[in-house]
Amino acid sequence: MQINVVDAKKKRVGKVELPSSIYETEIKSHLFHDVVVWQMANRRRGTHSTKTRNEVRGGGRKPWKQKGLGRARAGSIRSPLFRGGGVTFGPKPKCYGYKLPKKVKQAALKSALSLKAKDEAMIVLDKIEFAEAKTKQAVSLLASLGITGRALIVQGERSNNVELSFRNIPEVSVVTADRLTVYDILNSDILLCLENSLDSIEKKLS
Repeated sequence: MQINVVDAKKKRVGKVELPSSIYETEIKSHLFHDVVVWQMANRRRGTHSTKTRNEVRGGGRKPWKQKGLGRARAGSIRSPLFRGGGVTFGPKPKCYGYKLPKKVKQAALKSALSLKAKDEAMIVLDKIEFAEAKTKQAVSLLASLGITGRALIVQGERSNNVELSFRNIPEVSVVTADRLTVYDILNSDILLCLENSLDSIEKKLS
């Protein structure tokens, strides 16, 4: 598969060959669900916590005597039966992450890239050169390329000026090729890859 390489004014400056083993693979949509659920699970902080009856403050004194009152026996007002007491089987901090086979992750990423290439929702840009971090020049670049909606910009090497310029633009994300994920690709309408990122993507999936 060949795709045009354009400059900042959307003029063709060359062509690049995309490996068919990455951009023309069978689209396995069932893997999208597996990988996205795995990514979302790994992002969960799992810091939710409730206190048991042993952790709630107070309740050291027996609220009433054991016998003679006709009431149910009680040893502490911090029992889960009382208001302000502990929580029975409440959530505790835990890790929701789990492992997924490497081949599954790679196959899903190839399918996502193939989907964008098939739908012609992928643009290869020769370079982005920002002398300083300014949102105005980032907006101008997107307008000249005709990009609207959700966009994902993939860099070969990290550039602070590029990241800071696009940071304040809603629905636009910037990642490096080594941190490219299935969720980010599927969550974007346009995949804007810098030319130097293609080798990094190929290396990641080789």
